[in-house]
Amino acid sequence: MKNHARFFRYLAYTLEILVLFLLQETPHLIPDLWGIRPTLLIPAALMIALFEKETTAMWFGVVCGLLADFSHSTVMGFFALLLAVGGYVFSALVTNLFKTNLLTALLLGATAILSIYLLQWFFFYVCAGHGQVFYALVRHFLPRALYTAIALPVAYYFNRALAVLLHERS
Repeated sequence: MKNHARFFRYLAYTLEILVLFLLQETPHLIPDLWGIRPTLLIPAALMIALFEKETTAMWFGVVCGLLADFSHSTVMGFFALLLAVGGYVFSALVTNLFKTNLLTALLLGATAILSIYLLQWFFFYVCAGHGQVFYALVRHFLPRALYTAIALPVAYYFNRALAVLLHERS
């Protein structure tokens, strides 16, 4: 019975990831705010990590990260690496240190999203030698991080419901 519950939970996570990828990539489905669209896969990967073991969270982070790399047209593996590490660390934190609740999810998620976009800004904008780096940070990267973070509560409650409904029973 444990394997069946795990299979259906992983299948549900996979379908969630695919639906979110399609939602974020479909033009005009999610409104653009000042030309900025959220990356829904980042909150999904981070919230899946709150309810799974470290290795599983890491692999779902890799999958979400690769799809995010495709959608951002960036160096392949940038988001995959960051979300793999983020998934592993999130899962380890809630397993060993924090209690899984909405406040923890929002604080950890917002911190991770902000860190991801600051790293993207630093490596692909500042280190590339583009001009007006602070303008790009304030007008593009920080608003995108905020717009992405808005999806955290929805991702938390959806993945919490999946974890509760498809929980492995002993």
